[in-house]
Amino acid sequence: MEFVIQLLPLVVIFGVFWYFLIRPQRKKEQEHEEMVDNLEVGDKVVTIGGIKAKVIKITGDNMKLRIASDVDIDVVKNAIGSLDNPKKDSDN
Repeated sequence: MEFVIQLLPLVVIFGVFWYFLIRPQRKKEQEHEEMVDNLEVGDKVVTIGGIKAKVIKITGDNMKLRIASDVDIDVVKNAIGSLDNPKKDSDN
């Protein structure tokens, strides 16, 4: 019985860490993965390096981004940090 009482604070601390640190991080990773999987040609994105670009070609795990007129770069999908235009309807 004493062992269970001594173990209880550790279980509570782990529960608090999981609820406030691990769970939100996993949710954020899942949202990012979903965003990357739903990228389409024509989307405006920001890379994790801060480069703003437009998606012009997607092939498997790689994509080609246009950062300026006649300037294209190849990146992996996970290099995309966020969408630059989260609401496509606002462009119309």
